[in-house]
Amino acid sequence: MDKDVFTHHRPLWKTHIGFLLAAIGSAIGLGNIWRFPYLCYKNGGGAFLIPYFTALLVVGIPLMILEIGLGHKMRGSAPASIASISKKWEWLGWWQVIFVMFGIVLYYSVVISWCINYFFYSFSTAWQDNPNTFFFQKFLIVSQGPFDLGNFRTPILFSLMGVWILNWVIVFGGVQKGLERANKVFMPLLFFLTAIIVFWSVRLPGAAQGIRVYLSPEFERLKDIRVWIDAFSQIFFTLSLAFGIMIAYASYLPKKSQIVRDAFTISFINCLFSVFAGFGVFSVLGYMAKSSAVEIKEVVSESIGLAFIVYPKAISTLPYLPQLFGVIFFATLVIAGLSSAISIVEAFTCAITDKFHYKREIVVSVLCVCGFLGSIIFTTQAGLYWLDIADHFLTQYGLVIAAICECIVIGWVFKARKLREHINHFSDWKLHRWWDLSIKIITPLILIGLLISSFIDEFSKPYGGYSSLALILIGRDWLIYALLFAVIIASYLWRIEPKERMLSH
Repeated sequence: MDKDVFTHHRPLWKTHIGFLLAAIGSAIGLGNIWRFPYLCYKNGGGAFLIPYFTALLVVGIPLMILEIGLGHKMRGSAPASIASISKKWEWLGWWQVIFVMFGIVLYYSVVISWCINYFFYSFSTAWQDNPNTFFFQKFLIVSQGPFDLGNFRTPILFSLMGVWILNWVIVFGGVQKGLERANKVFMPLLFFLTAIIVFWSVRLPGAAQGIRVYLSPEFERLKDIRVWIDAFSQIFFTLSLAFGIMIAYASYLPKKSQIVRDAFTISFINCLFSVFAGFGVFSVLGYMAKSSAVEIKEVVSESIGLAFIVYPKAISTLPYLPQLFGVIFFATLVIAGLSSAISIVEAFTCAITDKFHYKREIVVSVLCVCGFLGSIIFTTQAGLYWLDIADHFLTQYGLVIAAICECIVIGWVFKARKLREHINHFSDWKLHRWWDLSIKIITPLILIGLLISSFIDEFSKPYGGYSSLALILIGRDWLIYALLFAVIIASYLWRIEPKERMLSH
């Protein structure tokens, strides 16, 4: 079979901006809005930007170049691209897309469904004067522990169905009519709504105090190794690296592509968005502190607490149009979440269609039904516990181990130099030997350091105060079962050998 025949039939992005918006949409997610500002506050304010952007240059961008370059050269999903290098490593590609699809996106879609509920709650500020009680006791009705499942929360279940229908409609449409068209709407809208939130927030009383707390540098904090660990962790998780997404998206690029420039563009826009969104977050926190006559440390919160407790409380006390602010804020979270969720579904769809050549429409339909059914466990009264444990293990261990293995496969098995030569052949921005060194030695060593740090924390005290049984059954075993299924799928024969996808030169 002529190599270019198969390549010719592979879908391509209609426009370059379509690829960039889709990749940026995948990278920008809920964590950009609710996790980065908190880390900045916790780790020395403006001083945190030094390790943060250092991590971007040392780990983030080299890995982004690796994944875009790998997908572009091998013309396939993560499993197909890695199998093109060595069949012995094919399991790695499957492990990535399996625990991301049947793990991360399952609970991620439930968080999006929470945001949809809160979007509608914003019209009446349904949480009233006590968002904490409303969220935990009325909305989630949290049970006593992970194994006390209780009942399904119907409002969450129905909005979750809506999330999976949207995932299905968009990914069903294919690369151009689905992903590209959706992100051309989602991303400008996301940037516009985020800008409204930021410029609205900075005009609130007390906003200046909040911004000072957000960015005032405490350079002595840079001596603390935990600050650097947080910076490298955040960069790694925020760029959708080791998800298999960027490899799949890059496989739809045309031959002539600016791989290095695109990697820099995607990475920097993602990180600058985080910094920009932080101005809105801390302006609101400053306003809350001033209106409550307390210190900012009394109102600051991370993650779920920020979005569903702190922000609703602030919205209720806004001097003008509080409902509108709430609607815009939660609409922003929904869009940020959806643009990431569809990329995960696409990465798995791409992997299955590459290997088995099933019809895309059938794969997407079955996948979204299975995704919805798999997400249901997180809509129970114990859903918050399951979400917390699964997220901890899949991100802290699954993604980091997968990225270390990626570096080994590209850096040592395939040879980083060969991929660098391919990238330089098509890109105007040239890579030099520093990139080889980063992929072969620097990046894996840093990721191993993050992994060891996580293990030390794990053994010093049980994560979140959960029982060992809950951590093992919900967290560790999730990764192990995903690995088992990855090995099984990797053992099946390919309809068309992965190496046939590679561009001829």
